[in-house]
Amino acid sequence: MKSFIKNNAVFIGLSLILIAVLGLALLCIPKGELHLLLCTRHTPARDIFYRYYTQVAEWFPYALCIALLLFGRVGDGCFATSGLVLSALTTQSVKHLINAPRPVTWFAANMPDVQLPLVDGVQMSHWCSFPSGHTTSFFALFFTLCIIYTGYHTMQRSYSAAVQLLLFIAATTGAYSRIYLSQHFAADVFGGIVVGIGITIVCYAVFCRFQDKKWYNYRLLGRKSSKKAKK
Repeated sequence: MKSFIKNNAVFIGLSLILIAVLGLALLCIPKGELHLLLCTRHTPARDIFYRYYTQVAEWFPYALCIALLLFGRVGDGCFATSGLVLSALTTQSVKHLINAPRPVTWFAANMPDVQLPLVDGVQMSHWCSFPSGHTTSFFALFFTLCIIYTGYHTMQRSYSAAVQLLLFIAATTGAYSRIYLSQHFAADVFGGIVVGIGITIVCYAVFCRFQDKKWYNYRLLGRKSSKKAKK
C-alpha cells in the first residue's frame, strides 16, 4: 500500500485537504448559511455548464466499466466495476435509511423566506439527501481512473502529478455541481467524497493482490498486455 499512496499522492493528498476544509466549514457554519454561501453565485454560463456536467456521473461510470472490460485488462475492468457498484450501493442504502430532506425541502420548512437560485430544466429532488450519490460516483470514478493511470505510468512522475490534479479537479467540479444546483448540502457532498474514496481504496486492496495473475492481464479485445503474468 505504500507504493499505492506514493503513486497517487497528489489525488489522495488534495482529497484529504478538501475533506478537512469541508469538515471544518461544516463545524463552523450553520447548514443553511453554508449552502447559501456556496450556491448563490449563479450566471447563465455556469447554469448550463453545471446542469450538464453533473450528468456525467449518471452514464460515464458505466461506459468506463464496459470500455475497460472490453478493451483494457480484465482485472482493471473488474476493479473499476466493483468499486463503482459497491460505492453506489453503499450510498443508496445509507441515503434511503436516513431519508434526509434535500435543500428545497429543508429551506421551505426552516427558512421559508429564502428563495434558492434554481436552474431551469433541472428536476429537483426532495428527499434522500445524505450522502450525495453523484458525488460518490464522481470521486469513485476519477479516483479509479487515477489508480489505473498511475499503475501504467509509474515512471513519469511529472506527467502523473498533472493528470492526478486534472482528475481531482474533475471530481471536485462534479461534487460542487450538486451544491450549485441545490440538489445537495455540503454535508451530503462530504459524505459522498468519503464513501467514493473509501470504497475505491477497499476494492483496490482486494484486486491489487491479483495484478500479476494471467486472468487479471487478459484482454478480451485489442492487443495483449505486455506484462508477463505469473503462472
